Amino acid sequence: MTRRRVAADEVRQANRGWWDADADDYQAEHGAFLGDVDFVWCPEGLREADARLLGELAGRRVLEVGCGAASCSRWLATQGARPVALDLSAGMLRHAAQAAARSGVHVPLVHADALALPFADAAFDTACTAFGAVPFVEDSAALMREVHRVLRPGGRWVFSVTHPMRWIFLDDPGEGGLVAVHSYFDTQPYVEQNARGVATYVEQHRTLGDRVRELVGTGFRLVDLVEPEWPAGHEGTWGQWSPLRGRLFPGTAIFVAEKPR
Repeated sequence: MTRRRVAADEVRQANRGWWDADADDYQAEHGAFLGDVDFVWCPEGLREADARLLGELAGRRVLEVGCGAASCSRWLATQGARPVALDLSAGMLRHAAQAAARSGVHVPLVHADALALPFADAAFDTACTAFGAVPFVEDSAALMREVHRVLRPGGRWVFSVTHPMRWIFLDDPGEGGLVAVHSYFDTQPYVEQNARGVATYVEQHRTLGDRVRELVGTGFRLVDLVEPEWPAGHEGTWGQWSPLRGRLFPGTAIFVAEKPR
């Protein structure tokens, strides 16, 4: 594990390979929490059914970017939306197809790169992702531009990511994760690599200001920034998310933006 800059092609190859290889383990560990037909924004358990961050859904064309197993898109379909679920990982889309067969809720699945969305301009009313794509691409500003392009004027773009302040701590759900060890301002990505020094997993860090500048610089209007609190009675852990840490400082940031009319 290290922190270093990684070229865009190496990032894409690393993360496609990681999520293809990890898809089975990821679903085995987190699938019950996420559900087959549910929209969970974050490990804190905030659901779109309660938060309503996407606004009106009935009849809306919705693009889920970095959909994973597409539980969010299937939930959107039950609300009357017309979702399309896109992901770079064929392994995760395989789980999306399996969950569709189990639930009987089917949505279009697209295997594509979030930095080159295969859709026409203004094709969607809404775009969203729960921890998909945004933290994993080398150029997240380019992703913002692609989403802006495929949204109609007045369209909403909502995405959740690890809260930027979490990057100053170790990736530890226990007491070891309460001590600041990294600079918040160091935006070198977290990299796992093999013995040859080739990246096998890459996750990007941006400050809150970076994210705001990406959105505003693209032409979006920032509507809200949601920092979900750890709910009472939630005793589960997810990686570095835990009740201990969640009760002290935020673990997730949800950005709500709109493309001006």
